[in-house]
Amino acid sequence: MDGIIFDVDGTLWDSVEVVAESWNLAIKENSDLEPNLNREILQGLFGKTMDEIAAGVFPDLDTDSRRKLMDICFDYENRYLETHPGVYYEGVMDTLKELALEYPLFIVSNCQCGYIEVMMKGAGMEPYIKDFLCFGQTQTSKDLTILKLMEKNNLTSPVYVGDTQGDADSCKKAGIPFIFAAYGLGDVKEDYPTIHSFSELKNILRELD
Repeated sequence: MDGIIFDVDGTLWDSVEVVAESWNLAIKENSDLEPNLNREILQGLFGKTMDEIAAGVFPDLDTDSRRKLMDICFDYENRYLETHPGVYYEGVMDTLKELALEYPLFIVSNCQCGYIEVMMKGAGMEPYIKDFLCFGQTQTSKDLTILKLMEKNNLTSPVYVGDTQGDADSCKKAGIPFIFAAYGLGDVKEDYPTIHSFSELKNILRELD
């Protein structure tokens, strides 16, 4: 194992409610739509690409209008999270500090540019993450973003930690092992190595490595 790649939402932190608040503010101030987003609506969309989320949140808008309003929402979100951070899962920072002594650590997410930076800054995570890529940078599916990060950092056998079926499917396409974070926002259909808290990751990795 030459690296660990992490998902963000449902793996490192939970920002669903804060994101809903920021998007409702953006919708209220920049459109005639009803600002009615909540955890129930957004949780099922987290982990999807930005385009898929936009289609789910604004299904009645044309593609151009949808993209413009979604970009505004993402801008509000990044700035809102600076003062209203998501909830980091228990044990995240202590575990990352330990893991960084043994493995290079990375992040790949389907989020917009700026989101990972805000998440890392809020916890002081920057010294422990060697590199990251997101959909906002690559404009490609998560499996291709994973492969681009692997190529950039000369990785041949990393493992990915995530919490959704989309994460599992992306790892299968990219040809790398997947660890399921069962405490997160999603679920998976098949049996994978599973953690029920972030701190359990240390033991799972020792078994896999």
